[in-house]
Amino acid sequence: MNIKKTLPVCNVIMMGILFLQGCGTAIKNKDQQVIFPAEKFDLTQWQINTPTDVDNNGIVDEIGVAEIQTYQHSDYFYVDTEGNMVFAAPNKAITSIYSTNTRSELHHMLAGGKAEIKSFANNFALQSNRRADAFAQIGGNLQATLKVNYVSKRAKYDEKPTAFSVVVGQVHAVQDKARRDEGEGYGWGNEPLKIYYKKLPNHDYGSVFWNYERNLEKDNPDRIDISYPVWGKPWLDFSDPKEQGIALNEAFSYEVNIYENIMYLTFTNARHGTVTYELDLSNNIDAYGNVDELDFPKGYTGEGHHFKAGAYNQCSTKDDPSFRYPACSGIGDWSTDKANGDYTQVTFSRLVTGLGRKPE
Repeated sequence: MNIKKTLPVCNVIMMGILFLQGCGTAIKNKDQQVIFPAEKFDLTQWQINTPTDVDNNGIVDEIGVAEIQTYQHSDYFYVDTEGNMVFAAPNKAITSIYSTNTRSELHHMLAGGKAEIKSFANNFALQSNRRADAFAQIGGNLQATLKVNYVSKRAKYDEKPTAFSVVVGQVHAVQDKARRDEGEGYGWGNEPLKIYYKKLPNHDYGSVFWNYERNLEKDNPDRIDISYPVWGKPWLDFSDPKEQGIALNEAFSYEVNIYENIMYLTFTNARHGTVTYELDLSNNIDAYGNVDELDFPKGYTGEGHHFKAGAYNQCSTKDDPSFRYPACSGIGDWSTDKANGDYTQVTFSRLVTGLGRKPE
């Protein structure tokens, strides 16, 4: 990332190292040196989008693989006193061009930043993809342990399913018009997996669930998310999950293992034990074994895929009839929005990636 504008008072650049510090307190080691997240976690194949626009070019900042090795932001992406990796995102801030939701979120780059983001080298494929051998690998594995510390509590349309929620892990397909124009029906950049945490303001516990997005055109009214519960309720159920849910600051883990064409999901929590799902991503059969006539028959066969992890805030401030826009509160000033609770925060104690592996 090239920083072109004069940085705010609370930001500095030191000794050629990219060091974006907000107005919070950076965590330091015994020698009073700032501890970067890449010192505690292997980020050699990750880049990050933060809810900032330091160079003032109207585009959300994208911190590349090389830069992230010496990068932290003490408001949005930093190491806490226990050595965990913290992600925070206010409800209102600059967003990517394809979204109205803010994020402090890692994007997996299999080529380690040595290739263009949409290239075959940075993405994995399903075995059934006719070009599978051109991709970096077939399938992949993502494992994480985390706590959701906070989700926003104020939304104009609190009945919309995205209110009060954050996505903490994804499998994201590549948006690529050139491949889409080849006529195979892929390249829309949809999401075969989004792992959610959602907690309503009047509940003591939140819910963990995962969504599968039908692989259809952006303007297709059937392009909706199909939701599967893990602990608590799926996203269209607003009833109190009570102790069957997950509290804020309660740890849980997930593993996303894509082997050949199958996505194997494993969720683990100390109180609740383990929940598993399987979904074939190469067809339109859902996780319960039923044919979804409205989904693309070949599923996500033609796509390239990558993992994402962090805090993808779903409390959009956009006021629009779509179910995706709950018009959450926020003014775009971090100190004010944080004081008002108009943000989300997630802390990861573990994050590792690898090859997809055959289930035992």
